[in-house]
Amino acid sequence: IDYTGTESSSPCNKCLNVSWDSTPPCTCTIDFTLEHSFESNVFMYYGLSNFYQNHRRYVKSRDDSQLNGDNSSLLNPSKECEPYRTNEDKPIAPCGAIANSMFNDTLELYRIDNDTRIPIPLIKKGIAWWTDKNVKFRNPSGETNNLTALFQGTTKPVNWPKPVYMLDSEPDNNGFINEDFIVWMRTAALPTFRKLYRLIERKNNLQPTLQAGKYSLDITYNYPVHSFDGRKRMILSTISWMGGKNPFLGIAYITVGSICFFLGVVLLIIHHKYGNRNTSADIPN
Repeated sequence: IDYTGTESSSPCNKCLNVSWDSTPPCTCTIDFTLEHSFESNVFMYYGLSNFYQNHRRYVKSRDDSQLNGDNSSLLNPSKECEPYRTNEDKPIAPCGAIANSMFNDTLELYRIDNDTRIPIPLIKKGIAWWTDKNVKFRNPSGETNNLTALFQGTTKPVNWPKPVYMLDSEPDNNGFINEDFIVWMRTAALPTFRKLYRLIERKNNLQPTLQAGKYSLDITYNYPVHSFDGRKRMILSTISWMGGKNPFLGIAYITVGSICFFLGVVLLIIHHKYGNRNTSADIPN
């Protein structure tokens, strides 16, 4: 579901020129229909296009020691984070361009049944890699478990509406170990990508996870993409007994195989046309 809002008929067109600090935030709703039921667990992604997370300076603009909870790096971030290292003479936590550009739209899904909107439960935990959540990202340590006190002396990234210790109300999903933040910090290799946003678990084996029918997507539109001709979308995906849909390997194998076959034919023609066919062992005079 594309909700960029570039089309004048789109409900999100009014939010197209939103800024990072728009108050109050712009909201819009897009209705859509699922033609087929989703039987298994459903994965909800957000997708971005024309966003180059693979730019060299962008990829380097982070401090892994700070993200791993090192107290000295918290107050003295790496110079790789420039120009998002400090703000108003205070160190930024988390520093760097990757963190500063974190995706912050809010998506809510509803099923419409007889004109009644039924909210779909979205699970926000379990979306990040286990190694990222438990090894690479840690909150600072100290005598207290209060994140507000642990992050004292730092300031929020420039484009963030609130500091890192207010990303979530649950302690095990707040600060540097917030899973939405962790997912964003794993940069994409291509300019068109998607990242896992929420999980929809199947609770009843007798009923599909998402029934075929009408749905609506409520969007709190915070993330501006129009300035760089980007696009935003929401993707619903599921898996079967064969796994998820991933056509990349198939396309890669077919492409490489076709190139090898074409080169083989060309070399065979060259060999027969220009090759030395003199197989005689006699030495010419």
